[in-house]
Amino acid sequence: MDLAFVSLDITEWLHPTAWLQLFGTFATIGVIAIIFAETGLLFGCILPGDSLLFTAGILTAVSTVNGQEFQPLSLPWLLIGGPIAAILGAQLGHWLGAKYGRKLFDRPDSKIFRQEWVEKAEYYFERFGPAKAVVLARFIPIVRTFLNPLAGMLGMDTRKFFIWNVVGAVIWTDSLFLLGHFLGAKVPDIERYILPGVAIILILSVIPIVREILKGRGGQGNGPNKNDSEESRPSLSGDSYR
Repeated sequence: MDLAFVSLDITEWLHPTAWLQLFGTFATIGVIAIIFAETGLLFGCILPGDSLLFTAGILTAVSTVNGQEFQPLSLPWLLIGGPIAAILGAQLGHWLGAKYGRKLFDRPDSKIFRQEWVEKAEYYFERFGPAKAVVLARFIPIVRTFLNPLAGMLGMDTRKFFIWNVVGAVIWTDSLFLLGHFLGAKVPDIERYILPGVAIILILSVIPIVREILKGRGGQGNGPNKNDSEESRPSLSGDSYR
């Protein structure tokens, strides 16, 4: 499929196939570029993440979605390029946070930025600790964009961040690519299940996080150790988002 411009209707852009249609023959490169932007640049929070990876995986096995023909994507390139783009994007975000600090987030709310998104990223950073937060954030839209510069701003060691960044990047990208590829190859008319499949993925990824939050709330009565650990971490505002 040749590179073509499609309607800018917001409801169309919410569907990952609109992006793949736009990229045309460069769809594999386009997916990798979006992964980099979503994890490394603040405006990337508005780009599709899990749904795009899952759909890209499906299109490594099928070429037609809802009657539309798509250029087949390369699974090997996605499995290699996806994690690399996610790692490099997150490292860029960490570097920007370390270099520019709080002023990186010091901007008014707009259509592509909300202060509450930064607060949510800080909450996960404080709740789960740096290492676990870097991995879990990969599966949480918006948080995966803001947590990387937040980790840099709060002084997370670069080497430690890199290690957990690699772990999270590989699990996040390749698991979704492989799941999409497997279902695309095994399930007839898989295009009917793209959006329900994405919804299930999101729910499954959130379950462990919800359990951790509920356990944390249940242990609030144990006070001293919990408070000491939270107070030892720097914060954007000094508040606790609970």
